[in-house]
Amino acid sequence: MDSYEGIDEVVHEPTEAFAESTNVAAFMREYGIDDYEELIERTTSEVPGEPESGVDWFWDEIVDYLDLDFYTDYDAVRDGAARSSAGNQTQSGDDADGPQFSDWYPGGEVNVAHNVVDRHATVSSPNRNRVALLWEGEPGDVREITYYELRRQSDRVANYLTEAGIETGDTVGLYMPMVPEVVSILYGCLKVGAIAVPIFSGFGRKATATRIDDGEPSVLFTGDGFYRRGDEVRLKGTADEAVADTGHVEEVVVYDRLGATPASDGGADDTEADGGVDDVDSVPWNDDRDRTWTEAVGSQPSTYETKRLPSDQESLLLYSSGTTGEPKGIVHTHAGVLTQCAKEIHFGFDQKPADRFFWVSDIGWMMGPWTLIGNHAFGGTVVMYEGAPDHPEPDRFWELIDRHSITQFGISPTAIRALRKHGDEWVEAHDLSSLRILGSTGEPWDPQSWRWFYEAVGGGECPIINISGGTEICGCFLMPMPNQPLKPCTLGGPGLGMDIDIVDETGASIRESGERGYLVARDSCPSMTKSLWSGDERYLEEYWSTWPDLWDHGDFAQKDADGFWFLHGRADDALNVAGRKVGPAEIEGVLIDHGAVNQAAAVGVPDDTTGTAVVAYVVLEPDAEPSDDLREELRALVGDEHGKPFRPRELLFVDAFPKTQSGKIIRRAIGSVYNGEDPGDLSSMENPEALDALRDAA
Repeated sequence: MDSYEGIDEVVHEPTEAFAESTNVAAFMREYGIDDYEELIERTTSEVPGEPESGVDWFWDEIVDYLDLDFYTDYDAVRDGAARSSAGNQTQSGDDADGPQFSDWYPGGEVNVAHNVVDRHATVSSPNRNRVALLWEGEPGDVREITYYELRRQSDRVANYLTEAGIETGDTVGLYMPMVPEVVSILYGCLKVGAIAVPIFSGFGRKATATRIDDGEPSVLFTGDGFYRRGDEVRLKGTADEAVADTGHVEEVVVYDRLGATPASDGGADDTEADGGVDDVDSVPWNDDRDRTWTEAVGSQPSTYETKRLPSDQESLLLYSSGTTGEPKGIVHTHAGVLTQCAKEIHFGFDQKPADRFFWVSDIGWMMGPWTLIGNHAFGGTVVMYEGAPDHPEPDRFWELIDRHSITQFGISPTAIRALRKHGDEWVEAHDLSSLRILGSTGEPWDPQSWRWFYEAVGGGECPIINISGGTEICGCFLMPMPNQPLKPCTLGGPGLGMDIDIVDETGASIRESGERGYLVARDSCPSMTKSLWSGDERYLEEYWSTWPDLWDHGDFAQKDADGFWFLHGRADDALNVAGRKVGPAEIEGVLIDHGAVNQAAAVGVPDDTTGTAVVAYVVLEPDAEPSDDLREELRALVGDEHGKPFRPRELLFVDAFPKTQSGKIIRRAIGSVYNGEDPGDLSSMENPEALDALRDAA
C-alpha cells in the first residue's frame, strides 16, 4: 500500500479466550457465522440461499437481539418510497425509490428516553441503583448519578419543558458545560418529543448564533460557565450575545456551575451539586427571560409519562463542526440513533454490565450523544470529565482511568500525539489494567502514535477500535470488531449492517483492487440523516449528487490485500499538485514516521508552476532540535515516498497547531495564515495563540 508502507504487520492478535468472550462472537455463534468475512457479508448483502442475510434482515433482527423496546411494533423494517419531512423547506426531487429517503421501522412507536433511562429506573430493574453517570470536574469534584436519580431529574426537565409550551417537534438548545445535568436535559427533551440541539460549549458568539438562528429554539439551556485549565470560562454572556444576534429564544435556563448565578428560592433538585451564590452580579441577567436551573427545573414534579413517538420522529439536530464552510444541520430520528448507537457500543466496544465507558467529547459533538445513548441503552455507566486533558499535569486522563477503573477509553489521534510528547513516565505512574478496549476517531492515525497508544496505554493487549463515520449517520461506516486481529492505523472494515464500498471517479467499485478510492455507502441505514434541516435540496447535493444512488462520504479509503481498510483523509482536502492528488494525511504520515517528529500538518498553497504546492508544519519531539539539516531531511523523505512534486516547498517548525477542543487540527486556519488570509470563524479553537506562532514561523 503506497501510503502505509511498513505497517503490513498484524500487531494485535486477540487471545482465543478474549475473542470468544466478545458480544460479536456470541452473535456469530447464534446465527452460525464462521468468520469475519461471512459476518460482514451476511449483515450487508443478501446472500443467495440464505434468508437470514442482508441490510434489512440485520436491522430488523437487531431490535429484538439487543432488547430495544418499541411501544408499538413496526409494520416493516423500512419503506424505501418514503419522503423526508425534515427541515424547513418544501421537499423536492425524484429520489423516492432510492436509499436517499428510506423510512425505517414505519408504523412503530418508540422513544429513546424510555430505552436509555425509564426502563432502567423501574422498581423491578436491576439497574435502578446502578451508576448511570460518573462525573469528575476539573477541580476534582466527583458526582455519581444513578438511573433512578437520572430518571427523576429528566422527568423534571420534561415537566419544565411542558410548562414552557414545548411540544413534539419543537427545538430546544443545549449550550451547556459538561455537567451531569446536560444528560437529564437531553433525555428530558426526548421524553416530550422535542428536538434537542446540542451546541459545543467551546463555541463563541458567532458559531453559537449560527446554530440558534438555524435551529430556532425557543428555550435555551446554558450555564454560568465551567472550568478549563484552572480558569473559569464564562458561558452566559456569550449565550446572551448569540440570542441577541438571532432572536427566537424566549426563555433561558441557567445552570449554576461556578456559583455565580443569581440566587433563587425555587427549591433544590435532589441531584444538584452544591454551590455558593454570593456574587449575584457576576452573570448578566434578564429578569424577563432568564430563570435559574433551581427555579425552572428543580421545583418541578419528578414524574412524567414519556411520549410514545413514531419511529421517524426527529430526536436530534446535530451540526457539523463548522471548521470548514457553513455548518449543516443534520436531522436524526428516535429509532435511528437508538439502533445505531446501541449496535456499535454492544458489538464494536463489547459493552458489559460492569463496564465504565469514557470517550473524550462534548455534548455538542456527535460522540457525546452517541456515547450516552449507546451505553445507557444497556444500563451501562458513562464517565464524564469537564476539563482539559493536561491539567493540572499531563497525566490527568491516566489518573482518571486509574481512579475510576475505566474499561473503554476513546480519544482522537491528535490528542494522543500531544500526550505522547510528554513522555511514557506520566502513563507508567498509573495502573491502567482496568482497560479492555481503546477507541479513536476523527482523523487518520500515524503508525508511531497508534503503536504508542496500543503499547503504552493499552499494555499491548487492548484492541484499538478505530472508527469512522460521522455526524451524518450518528455512527460509523467503518469499525473493527474486538475479536479481529489489527494492523496499525486500520479501521478494520465495514460496520455491521453498513453496505460500504470504495469506488473510483466513475463510481465503479475498486475495493478489491488495493487502489485508493472514494468511500461510499451503497445503501441507507436507520441512523442516516433524515435530511438536512435546511431541506432536501442541500442534502441531495451534499451526499448523493456525485454518483447515482451512492452516498459520497468524502474520504479517501483503501483496502489492502489482507482485507484491512484504511483511510487517507478527506478527499476535499486533497492536494492537487501538478495534476496528481494526495491527501494531507499521507504527507503528514511520512513526516510523523520520522523519530524527531511528534505532529505534522500539510496544506496546499498556490504555486505558479504546479498550481498547488505543499507547505508542511512540524511539531518536534521534546528531545529534537530544529535545524536546516533536519528540515531538508524531512522534505527529502516526503519526496522519496510520494514523488518530487509533493516534496514540501517549505517546511516550518512550530510548537503547537491550532486545534478544536476535541483535538482536531484546523488545517483551514493553517492554510489561511500562510496565505495571509482571514482564517474565519475560530470560535471552536482551543488555542488561538497558536496562530501567532504560525505567522512568526512563516
